[in-house]
Amino acid sequence: MKLYVSADMEGTAGVCSWNQVDPSNAHEYPIYRRYMTQEVRAAIEGAREGGATDILVNDSHWSMHNLLFDELPNDDGLRVLSGAPKPRSMGQGLDGSYNAVFLTGYHAKAGDSAALAHTMTDLVYSVSVNGIPCSEALIFAALAGSYGVPVVLLTGDRTIVDETAKFLPWAVGVAVKDSVGYSAVNSLTPKAAQDAIAQGAREAMTRIDGAKPFTFDAPYELIVETLGVEHADMIELMPEFRRIGTRAVRFGANDYRTLLRAFIVATRIGAAANARA
Repeated sequence: MKLYVSADMEGTAGVCSWNQVDPSNAHEYPIYRRYMTQEVRAAIEGAREGGATDILVNDSHWSMHNLLFDELPNDDGLRVLSGAPKPRSMGQGLDGSYNAVFLTGYHAKAGDSAALAHTMTDLVYSVSVNGIPCSEALIFAALAGSYGVPVVLLTGDRTIVDETAKFLPWAVGVAVKDSVGYSAVNSLTPKAAQDAIAQGAREAMTRIDGAKPFTFDAPYELIVETLGVEHADMIELMPEFRRIGTRAVRFGANDYRTLLRAFIVATRIGAAANARA
């Protein structure tokens, strides 16, 4: 049985500050990348007990080379995608050959009152598909759904776990912390979080047969509202993007994967506005 794991970091137990997840921070980041790795390992071990044989882990945070390889299980059935940029970002390598998807270490979307809430990048104020406000979890669950593959496990803060459950009620949600505002959390300890994730992963493997791929209905409409006017100025330069507000742009597509590629590129192009003279 083939399993795909997309591993983010902001939803890791204990994380409440950008310093903890910023690779340039030499003091806190090394500690929390280890906690991230241990949560991924717990998910893998639980999945193995549930029958997963071939597992691909996509390191999906920041520079996308956070996971400590020597702390992951040592077996031939595990592969890790590491490094950035990746054409499909947090969904790189995902295709229709997988039986299920795990999303680990995920976090609340931009605009939520929750720790480190954001969507892909800090230039995004909000993003929606077909009028539905989207988190990273929902965006990439829909990519999996475009291949007919269901998400069966989501781990992270309680805000994203509860929100995603409204759209993916068949998935197991493991909330490892509750937010106390944007930069404070009430969290499980790392070991308790890892135990809960392993248990959740085992249960998730039993739900695959009854799980459904999540999809939006075609045609697809993407609306991105940016933090600043200058970001929308840059994105508007891309073909097929249309300005619909001071800080908002629209993109339409008949294929979800095309829409996702456009969104990923838009966030990268929009970031160029930060490089001011």
